[in-house]
Amino acid sequence: MENTSKDLIKLIQHKYANLSKGQKLIAEYIMAHYDKAAFMTAATLGKKVGVSESTVVRFANALGFSGYPSLQKALQVLIKNKLTTVQRISMDDSFIDSDATLKKVLKADMENLRATIEEVDCRTFKKVVDSIFKAHRIYILGLRSSTALAGYLGFYLDLILDNVKVVSFGMSEIFEQLLRVTKDDLVIGISYPRYSRRTLDALKYVKKQGCKIVGITDSYASPIASISDHTLIARSNMVSFVDSLVAPLSLINSLIVAIGMREKKEVTQYFEKLEDMWDTFNVYEGKDKPTNF
Repeated sequence: MENTSKDLIKLIQHKYANLSKGQKLIAEYIMAHYDKAAFMTAATLGKKVGVSESTVVRFANALGFSGYPSLQKALQVLIKNKLTTVQRISMDDSFIDSDATLKKVLKADMENLRATIEEVDCRTFKKVVDSIFKAHRIYILGLRSSTALAGYLGFYLDLILDNVKVVSFGMSEIFEQLLRVTKDDLVIGISYPRYSRRTLDALKYVKKQGCKIVGITDSYASPIASISDHTLIARSNMVSFVDSLVAPLSLINSLIVAIGMREKKEVTQYFEKLEDMWDTFNVYEGKDKPTNF
């Protein structure tokens, strides 16, 4: 089993004495600048410290990893909850060029989608859909950058179901909005780096009430994964100071469609009524009644 990121720095320190001269240069750089090293290729890291790419690969092997990508992934997990916005901005100078930025961000989002497709657990996904239909009430919680995801999921589930509540900052405190949760309810918690402590505290509270929890997050190393009854993973590797929410949004779309298709007849009837209402009140462009000026 490969090493996890939990004690990665301690591992490097422990192995340091037995490393070659070139590998020690890599170790020293990573211990001092792990936030930057996590987003460097093996070739870039080697060039930075003055060693070959093959030396970087052998360094990863010396730590017990199958290759540099595994070490890099461990470094990224290590920094996710520690990297400040300022550090994110400074970690990659390639974003200075606007053309390069466009392609790099799009490629990064595509990579997050690819990794999510490969890693998604279809059995867990089905269990989550089942849990949503079994729940007496459904609470959706996502704070900070995850607020957009929670609001999007809540908007569409509220069109399909009649027992959905989005928990958010407002007149009522977060915990006040969760005061009536019971063991028959379901809380969907959405949390992405930098992980909101408020989200974790709120989920710990509902867990004590016996409430079921579905976690939507970026990895099983996420703080909410350990307390969730079911965890859905959608990758969100950071791109500069912006969180990549493309894969999480796609996962949420999948949930919405799966739920809607299970209740297709009822949803169709409901949307027919909605369409009539939207036409009556001119909610959308394209169907306005003629206006005389």
